[in-house]
Amino acid sequence: MPTICTGDPVPDVIVTALPRMRFPGVPAEAAGYSADMATTKAQAPPMDPNTSEADSTQLDLARAQGEAYGRALTHMTEHVAHDGAAKPAGEYLVGYAVEEAEGMYGWADGQLVWHDPGDANVHVEVAVCDAADGRFVPGLRVLATLIAPDGTEVGTHEQPMLWHPMIYHYGRNWTVPVNGLYTLRIHIDPPAFMRHDEVNGRRFTEPTEVEFIGVSIQRARK
Repeated sequence: MPTICTGDPVPDVIVTALPRMRFPGVPAEAAGYSADMATTKAQAPPMDPNTSEADSTQLDLARAQGEAYGRALTHMTEHVAHDGAAKPAGEYLVGYAVEEAEGMYGWADGQLVWHDPGDANVHVEVAVCDAADGRFVPGLRVLATLIAPDGTEVGTHEQPMLWHPMIYHYGRNWTVPVNGLYTLRIHIDPPAFMRHDEVNGRRFTEPTEVEFIGVSIQRARK
């Protein structure tokens, strides 16, 4: 079974759910990535079953939540999105999916207001999961940068958390100049939310960088 660098195993269903995932000790080229990607070294957060807040049953239930999210992520990347992949970085498993630009509800003046995609021509989604149990991590500040096929930087935007009928993710619509293979760089700030557990709560303390090369974007709108 592939492992995060501490030796803690990644559940099989999460491995299956994250195609082209790059694991420490596996040559980058073999996983479909170039060797010089600016990606934070992977490490597993603690999963101690003997603390004031956690026992083995609770941690098994957390892993079951992660496995369910992994199945949803598999469906998104393999059957819905035009392109998608994932890999470990820092204390996270980070994935992306690329779809057509799409309309969404926003909250304004005390009510939901529908926003069409306008001139946007691609929707970029980012999934950030706990590397120890695979659960989606909410409440993060996630920044994404797109580099066009000719090396031009399209821009950097914060990816807000979005509700979706199947899978929570961080995402937004973008306007990109051409179809082709892009570079996607993702930055994740340490979250400000409180953490239970004096042992297992010591996680997500460092900024994390992830880079994906060869992200296929075909401009379109739903």
